[in-house]
Amino acid sequence: MNADAQEQVEAPVEEPAQNDEEPAQNDEVVRSSKRWYVIHTYSGHENKVKANLERAIQYAKVQEKFGEIIVATEDYAVMKAGKKRISKRKTFPSYVLIEMEMDNEIRALVQNIPGVTHFVGDKRPTALTDAEVQRIRGEEVREVGKVTTEVPFKVGESVKVIEGPFADFVGTVDEINLERGKLRVMVSIFGRPTAVELDIVHVTDI
Repeated sequence: MNADAQEQVEAPVEEPAQNDEEPAQNDEVVRSSKRWYVIHTYSGHENKVKANLERAIQYAKVQEKFGEIIVATEDYAVMKAGKKRISKRKTFPSYVLIEMEMDNEIRALVQNIPGVTHFVGDKRPTALTDAEVQRIRGEEVREVGKVTTEVPFKVGESVKVIEGPFADFVGTVDEINLERGKLRVMVSIFGRPTAVELDIVHVTDI
């Protein structure tokens, strides 16, 4: 065997090139398939449905299929006997918002919760759009510092002033400004009807 033949036999066989990038492709992060859906409930059962659904999720051990469950509320002020009381009311009465992965098993779990009537959608549940979700989430943030005032008075109604320089005066509501929490009341001063601006908490009905 000549030297050239020996070199040819002993030449190492080249290994196939390793693709170092392939594992990185397999390690790609899988995006969550959770979407926001809305369920309709019996009136006044929203919080009960939320609590029962949370218990059912724990019992079925399907927590990874769900995100947040929301009964949206807002703060509002009620005037009673001249005092302002902050309370809460539901922004979307009879509706509960659920972040979830939709499949037949999860859909059945939600629909079987007592108090749930149906998912919002025509023949099948319809997920909220990103814009709708952002609007709803934006309302939640805004609720923290915003108070909607409910006024138990109407234009033309007689009221009595209970505080301030016009205390004990009786007048008629001429205008209501909800944003500022003010009333314009027509009172008689020296026999002449005069418009005065008052805080809503400074008057009471008669």
